[in-house]
Amino acid sequence: MTDNLLFYGSKLDSVALRRTLTHIFERNARIEDQHDRRGTPICVWGTHGLGKTTVVRDFARQRGWKLAYCAPAQFEEMGDLHGLPTRVDPDPTVLGDEYTAFLPPEWVPTEEGPGILLLDDVNRADDRILRGLMQLLQNFEMFSWALPPKWQIVATANPEGGDYSVTPMDDAMLTRMLHMTMIFDVKAWAAWALEEGIDSRGIDFVLTYPETVTGVRTTPRTLAQFFEQIQEIEDLKANIELVNVLATSSLDEVTVAAFLSFVNDNLQQLIGPEEILEAPKFGPVAKRIRELARGDGDAKRVDRLATICTRLYLHVTRKGYSPGESDQDNLVDFLLMDELPNDLRYSLHQDLTRAGPSVRKMVNDPRLAELLLSAM
Repeated sequence: MTDNLLFYGSKLDSVALRRTLTHIFERNARIEDQHDRRGTPICVWGTHGLGKTTVVRDFARQRGWKLAYCAPAQFEEMGDLHGLPTRVDPDPTVLGDEYTAFLPPEWVPTEEGPGILLLDDVNRADDRILRGLMQLLQNFEMFSWALPPKWQIVATANPEGGDYSVTPMDDAMLTRMLHMTMIFDVKAWAAWALEEGIDSRGIDFVLTYPETVTGVRTTPRTLAQFFEQIQEIEDLKANIELVNVLATSSLDEVTVAAFLSFVNDNLQQLIGPEEILEAPKFGPVAKRIRELARGDGDAKRVDRLATICTRLYLHVTRKGYSPGESDQDNLVDFLLMDELPNDLRYSLHQDLTRAGPSVRKMVNDPRLAELLLSAM
């Protein structure tokens, strides 16, 4: 999907992108305060359906910032950008003092920030509109209006090349912005999906089969749309024909086939992190995990165990998580299970120890330390 596509800047998942936006916005704000000039706009590149717009909107919403949305591809003429002219007559009794002023478009913010002006899919606009945006990117103003103080500009763009219907930006426009490219990362997507309340069966599917996110028809956006449609279908297997229709309506054939296999294989019944951590006794939980870890002919289902590990990590590192009485003991018991391959055990332990002091404390156990050392 990304062959022959032209991207700009470093490739970042959504977590790294938010971290980078935070740094640039803070630096831009200091530049404005200390030097009385605006900072540098940002352009986030990426293929369709990754959630570029969602990341920017969520950034503003979570911080209580204002957000002004603009889709330059919808502009037919320059008047859509700089506003329409109106005749002003300061004194009707005086002849010749009339002049023409411009009424800014409705989307132009008028209140002081902090805020973000989002120029969505900017390079899908006509070349004339792109040229008209250059002054805005350089000076945060048009000849007819100016962005209020403490506003940032973020543009999103699809890559040049391939089948995308985009207008190439010349160097004069490119050099007016800082560039980065957003990419899909399954763990970052799963963490977002968990916070958004996406169907847990859908999250398990993507974690189990990340290769099915092809970027053609199957994108993070279409997956979220599909999972939203099946959320109230309690028994997917009993409604497999409807599930197939809904999946085919938005996903690639290979993804549909994988999801139907996922349902028929009863993988939608994978044990959840809450069931593991909050179990009064770990024995029954361990029995279920052993059953899930066995495939046909007693082959080990590492894919299932990997999904369970990732879900556990996302659960204990999510915002607002507070461990219960049994969480620490059950987490350690899970990591000590013989069924868990050493590479998965080590990887999960490393991720948890890097997550912060409170999570690191949960896996501070001499039995676990001895097992990890012996496996090295």
